[in-house]
Amino acid sequence: MANSRTQRRTPARGRKDNGIGAKGAFFILLLLAGLGILAVILLSDFFEKGIQEVSLPLRHENVIRQQSEEKGVDAALIAAVIYSESGFVDQTSHADARGLMQITPQTAEEIEKLSGGSTFELEDLSDPELNIRYGTFYLKHLLDLYDGDVVAALAAYNAGPGNADRWGGSGMTLDDIDFGETKAYVKAVLEKQREYRHTYDLELGY
Repeated sequence: MANSRTQRRTPARGRKDNGIGAKGAFFILLLLAGLGILAVILLSDFFEKGIQEVSLPLRHENVIRQQSEEKGVDAALIAAVIYSESGFVDQTSHADARGLMQITPQTAEEIEKLSGGSTFELEDLSDPELNIRYGTFYLKHLLDLYDGDVVAALAAYNAGPGNADRWGGSGMTLDDIDFGETKAYVKAVLEKQREYRHTYDLELGY
């Protein structure tokens, strides 16, 4: 006759709980959170660099740095002029200004005379290295002409020395510039000069 008492079932020996447990779940969540934070950081850095490449591009920094050292012109100023003139894109304007620093054939001939060169060809202005060399040489010439006054040199670079002289030469201020386009140009270059010095200090040799 069957025993009427309830028989207790003993758990099978060796049986293990396959669940990961609270500690395991917490560890996984912590790991996923860490990976998420890392992904956000990496993506933020990627997007920041992408935005920077569009808003404040920099190319040919080795040439810029070399020309800065050779000619004694601030590297950030060279980069700022290139940005304002061409956005670091080789191009020819409606006035036939060419290359990264937008040098006209007339200015190129003047640069060649001042530098004592004799092998210049107009097509050479499309070469980034030569264009930066010519542009920096001319910028240095203007800085010397106006006793190191950056405002006057930039005004002359944009509108010609004749207009810069009329606006006061080395004693001019932004308010002295009659041409709205030139005033905006000089102001923009000075602002970009500060940005390039801050953003690309290592690349430009600071």
